[in-house]
Amino acid sequence: MLTAAIACRADAIVTFDLKDFPAEPLAQWGIEAWSPDEFVFDLVDFDTKRVWGCLQRIADSRRNPPETIEDVLTQLERPGLIESTARLRAG
Repeated sequence: MLTAAIACRADAIVTFDLKDFPAEPLAQWGIEAWSPDEFVFDLVDFDTKRVWGCLQRIADSRRNPPETIEDVLTQLERPGLIESTARLRAG
């Protein structure tokens, strides 16, 4: 993952395995490691309407069984997107 991030000049790596990407070695490449929760939280700050639109499209695409945005948020919480889902629920 780091090699790909360097090759494409990425600013960040989004990973659940932050321990595998310590800040100091990444800094020499100008890359930061973010947890998925941090990344989505930042997206909510950047463009809340677009994030809500994406959530709605995900919910709308789930037809068997049908799902709501709340269902999608609950699914995002399971792997650890706690802060970002709380932020979205708070409005």
